[in-house]
Amino acid sequence: MWTVLAMALCSLFVSTFAAFTRAVPAFGPKESLAYFADWNTANRGYSIKDIDESGAAARLNRLMWAFGDVNAEGLCHIPADADQPWQIFQHRYDADDSVDGVGDTYEQPLAGSLNQLRKLQEKYPHLDASISLGGWNWSTHFSDAVRTEESRRRFVSSCVDLWLRGNLPKLPGEPQGGEGVAAGIFDGIDLDWEWPGGNGHPGNTVRPEDKHNFTLVVTEFREQLDALEAETGEEYTLSASLSHDARIMRDSYEPEVFGHLDFATVQGYDFTGSWSDVTGHHSQLYAPDDAPDQPSADSAVRQYLDYGLPPEKLVLGLPGYGRGWSGVAPGEDGEGRFTQATRAAQGGYGTATEAYSVLRERAGARFFDEDQGAYWVFDGNEWWSYDNPDVVRLKGEYVVRHDLRGLMLWNLDMDPEGELVEAMEESLN
Repeated sequence: MWTVLAMALCSLFVSTFAAFTRAVPAFGPKESLAYFADWNTANRGYSIKDIDESGAAARLNRLMWAFGDVNAEGLCHIPADADQPWQIFQHRYDADDSVDGVGDTYEQPLAGSLNQLRKLQEKYPHLDASISLGGWNWSTHFSDAVRTEESRRRFVSSCVDLWLRGNLPKLPGEPQGGEGVAAGIFDGIDLDWEWPGGNGHPGNTVRPEDKHNFTLVVTEFREQLDALEAETGEEYTLSASLSHDARIMRDSYEPEVFGHLDFATVQGYDFTGSWSDVTGHHSQLYAPDDAPDQPSADSAVRQYLDYGLPPEKLVLGLPGYGRGWSGVAPGEDGEGRFTQATRAAQGGYGTATEAYSVLRERAGARFFDEDQGAYWVFDGNEWWSYDNPDVVRLKGEYVVRHDLRGLMLWNLDMDPEGELVEAMEESLN
């Protein structure tokens, strides 16, 4: 079980690492971030234009683009044998589907979703963007990429060249790509290695030294980004996505790594799911009073603060999806909460997983526990836990109250009307 950790940031720790801690930039309002999953343009018809039309683009500070791949040679690349090249930089959009209403031409050097993002940023100059590397399925070769000083240098250089300098490959069959064609779209690198030292996808390469090598590669990224800043006069952002799990935190990260990051997102979700046969909240803000050791967003935040992540660098992640069970008994209170289920519910995003936009339309009784910061719907058989705008507002108030950096949403296509993003922005600012 989890242990609720005391909320404090040790001043001795801060002074110990002050010599190499990157200064936190001053900012006024808190930050709203959200992930865009590029594969859902093809799979679900959610495009960059939808980010604009939902109102999300006007309310977000930063778009986190999922995902960039790391190949078996330990380099950033765009896999030519996948659909990604076509979707993100070769696909020519017609006028009706384009952010600015102007259709693409066959020969233009950059097309696809990246070109649409460039147009979106022209419309909303405040909207920055980071390329997020890895994720659950593409963290396979991180350990290889960071294993030596030379491999780390080559890995980081390849990511800077591909995603920040915008040197896209030219592939057979299409005219798009070339040196610098995507320059300036991304001003940030987000490291979503799930997870250094293990506990991730069973296909990942894992080494005992991954934890320390993660610190070393973050340091290398920081050095190369600082050098790029000196060259271009632009600022570049370095971030990481962190697990809520206390064991993974200790196994994967050295506290000194936080000094080299501009911010880190803590995944405040997936506390429970289909791996349990008892219903429960997968993204509750607080653990219930009668079960204080249950995982929660609050306990995840406090354990990282205690571990050395400065509050002004901590972004709390929230889900745009819910977790569900079928064959759920009403229980003594008729609400179906914390009761036995016979099986996982079927969802449109995989086993027991469904988007907020679908869950908000489900039939059934709805319940909001304001003290716990949790919301659910129960129709007498299926029980679903998810964040609605009321819960998001509570989390925004929590971020402001504890002087955290902001909120992050995974991910935008699950909130196609921008309701969760709106609640994020309003509660933070």
